[in-house]
Amino acid sequence: MGGSIQVNGAEVNDAGTGADGCAIWITGLPGSGKTTIAEKVAGSLGAKHLQLDRVRKVITPSPDYSDKERGIVYASLAYMAYLLVDSGVCVVIDATANRREYRDLARKLIPRFVEVYVECPIEVCMERERVRDAGYAPAKIYAGAGKGGTVPGVDVEYEAPLHPEVVVQSDLVDADGCADQIARYVRERNSL
Repeated sequence: MGGSIQVNGAEVNDAGTGADGCAIWITGLPGSGKTTIAEKVAGSLGAKHLQLDRVRKVITPSPDYSDKERGIVYASLAYMAYLLVDSGVCVVIDATANRREYRDLARKLIPRFVEVYVECPIEVCMERERVRDAGYAPAKIYAGAGKGGTVPGVDVEYEAPLHPEVVVQSDLVDADGCADQIARYVRERNSL
């Protein structure tokens, strides 16, 4: 610890005070169950939940989901997580982050970082999103997919993690089971 890193051209100094903090980034396609699983993991670990859809409403109230905007939003999310972890807080992030570079930035910033891949067939994700209430995320996200939009996994590439610490299959295991698997890994590896 004690070094620095660039985040969107700004130097971030590593204070190195967050020995007890960690970040768990839960990624997967829209509709894979990230938010539900993240809520359960946060509750189990007593962690702070950073939900991308809520954060996005603050950073970009009228999102266009362009590559530029996504870069800004994900860098902001990674930096928020870094600040919390540096203060000793355990953070659970649920965000698709369709490009690996978005998640890799968080991994570079945060020494105690766990990447979780929620694997789920796109057909299952589409069905879940078809009946889901909008909440903070756009309603029926897949309804207009394939028509030049910005939906990860359909209109824009979703780059699955190459070496995630945890993989859960949300089409085969319910949210509680997925959350238990993640929390168990974090407790064992991070001594929480």
